[in-house]
Amino acid sequence: MLILESTSTGEGTGRKSSGMKNDAGALWELLGGDAGCLESLSLSGDVWFASPFDVTGFARDAVAVATLGAAELHAVRDGRPMARVTVDSLEACAAFRSEALFEAIGWERPPIWDPIAGDYRARDRYVRLHTNYASHRRAVEKVLAIGEGTATREAVQSAVASIRGAELERAVVEAGGCAAVMYTREEWLTHEHGSVAKDEVPYSRIAYDGGAIPLADLPRDVQGRAARPFDGVRVLDLTRVLAGPVCTRFLAAHGAEVLRIDPPWFEEVPAVVPDTTVGKRCSFLALDTEEGKATFASLLARADVLVHGLRPGALEGLGFGAERLRRDYPSLVTAEVCAYGFHGPWRGRRGFDSLVQMSVGIAAHRGGADEKPAPLPAQALDHGAGYLLAAGVARALTCRVKYGKASAVRTSLVGVANHLQARPLGIALAKAPTFPETAVTVEPTAWGAARRVPCPGRIGGARGTWDIPAGPLGTSPPAFR
Repeated sequence: MLILESTSTGEGTGRKSSGMKNDAGALWELLGGDAGCLESLSLSGDVWFASPFDVTGFARDAVAVATLGAAELHAVRDGRPMARVTVDSLEACAAFRSEALFEAIGWERPPIWDPIAGDYRARDRYVRLHTNYASHRRAVEKVLAIGEGTATREAVQSAVASIRGAELERAVVEAGGCAAVMYTREEWLTHEHGSVAKDEVPYSRIAYDGGAIPLADLPRDVQGRAARPFDGVRVLDLTRVLAGPVCTRFLAAHGAEVLRIDPPWFEEVPAVVPDTTVGKRCSFLALDTEEGKATFASLLARADVLVHGLRPGALEGLGFGAERLRRDYPSLVTAEVCAYGFHGPWRGRRGFDSLVQMSVGIAAHRGGADEKPAPLPAQALDHGAGYLLAAGVARALTCRVKYGKASAVRTSLVGVANHLQARPLGIALAKAPTFPETAVTVEPTAWGAARRVPCPGRIGGARGTWDIPAGPLGTSPPAFR
């Protein structure tokens, strides 16, 4: 039976969270999961996030469906009953703060945020500028006519103060940068994109048309028994920063061979690399060259899953559009994540968790658009999207094993935001509890030892573990083992 427990931390009202069964079950139903699998799921734990939104419940439920999906795949591959799946809110919430709880031991990790990234009061409302990538910072400096590399928060605030928020957002985006005006939920629902994006769901799956793939044509090492759910599953990872890497990090923890591909010129946000590359091998590959495209095609031929966060049209422009993937790689499961959704005028807009929170009304929940932004206590949209996408990959692989058909799964940060805003309210806490030392473990990285959050959720009492320490990008050849 589904065991549901919720206890007070003693620091808040003690009011129990509502809708726990419905929320976990609803997400599993959205994934197309068999309701019978929920009998193997146990959820428990205290509230760890002080927020009017049910961030704790969402973290637990997102991790739960990902872990349940992995357990289902394992059972189908092994031909055995489902193992018990347990998820505690402490583990799930710590995982939603993994990049913040990561701590280097004896070496220096770069700051998570660029010095001028953050919220600024424009002429009429607040605007958030995202400058963690050098190109995005240069776009802000160009728009504000501040010398490259010389901007300070004071100089940015002085320049922003006389500009209307929407004008600043538009100018930065047109310059190739990332910015977001803070809207109230009511304003967003009437916005040109918000009025469309309000219908985005946190997860969707598209089953490929046509007949089943002959079992003999499926990768042999994914058919039979496995020690871990994703053993033998080869994953190509074309994702950046957080949501996509969270997905592939989870797959790696449960046995997948994950190969991350980046352009040779690419510089990831340095602070996230030690947290998100664990369990993966990382390669550079120039997909804009014929040699690079040929290598990528050979990788796709051996891959079971392609996870990407490229903007619409990017793969098509490289010659790897959806039609070619379905024709040339019929057993390939594709998983896609984006920021602002797959429909509407902003479907191709660059975006990040903190920006989407500003756009959709989450950051403005304390008052109007001119009040100081109040973000979530975690980058819950990123992490939630990552675990939901991992759950989708697991379910797609289960369907491939059972029916011989591949499919495409996808999620978006705005779809996840819609789900979070529609959930029952969270528990009011006087202050958020401090995560205990037991929330992290000491593990090696290429730079030295570090405290990191382990993989959340347990299957048969065991949690996922990573075989490869985190390391820099581009350190492995572009090839599966």
